[in-house]
Amino acid sequence: MELVALRTFQAVVEEGGILAASRKLNTVQSNVTNRIQRLEQELGAELFFRKGRGMELAPSGRVLLDYARQMLQLERQTSAAVRQVGESTGELRVGSMETFAALHLPAAMKAVRAAHPGLELRVQTSTSASLAEMVLEHKLDCAFVAGPVMHAELRFDELVVEELVQVSAPGTNPVSQPLIVFREGCAYRTRALSWQRASGNAMADAMEFGTLEGILGCVAVGLGWTLMPRRVVEQSVHFSGLVIETLPEEFARVPTGMIRLRSALPMAALETLAGAVRTAN
Repeated sequence: MELVALRTFQAVVEEGGILAASRKLNTVQSNVTNRIQRLEQELGAELFFRKGRGMELAPSGRVLLDYARQMLQLERQTSAAVRQVGESTGELRVGSMETFAALHLPAAMKAVRAAHPGLELRVQTSTSASLAEMVLEHKLDCAFVAGPVMHAELRFDELVVEELVQVSAPGTNPVSQPLIVFREGCAYRTRALSWQRASGNAMADAMEFGTLEGILGCVAVGLGWTLMPRRVVEQSVHFSGLVIETLPEEFARVPTGMIRLRSALPMAALETLAGAVRTAN
């Protein structure tokens, strides 16, 4: 079973079809089709159901997908481990909450680039829940999320404790305003909803935004209130138009750190990355 066939199979699944996979892999559609057909012949199983121009994973395909991701992850980590003995080249895929990316990631990534100059760095931001799924699916080497994280397959290393504060506009009353938060899966959203219930704030539908400054900008003009790390608010361009209120410790303290697969091979760059965050805090 060739790794190129597994990469092609994974691309077809993740991109949703032959054409999109061929574009991602920078090859022609016939190459993708032939690799999938040879893989099916080798395994003696149908990996996809063909429905017109669409493709749907067959039960055998769902089983292979999990193993393919693990095998490709192991191949990539093995190559990286060997390269780190010499040139320290390869790729490091890092996930991060948007707030962590704004506060901590630039300096930490600078430290990684200085220590591992041949390493190609890729960063993706999302919610803590989504990032954990991407690590479990071998799509990320590590991710910075709000904790604590309790999962048998994930290792969580606490690096910093963020202080959440209540944020609103001057002259407004958060009790009567809607909550403005990140989308479902954000750990801060969960804390905010818990605080909303505990403090007697109105349980109106939450307004969801995808960006940090989008949330704080709307709060600054009086559209609602939110919970956000104190340091994020203090660094925001909207800071002068915001009111910060402290929270009880059980709502305010959020351990934040790096998650990675327990089964993953050690990577020196990950230790450099975690160390840079610890040093800065």
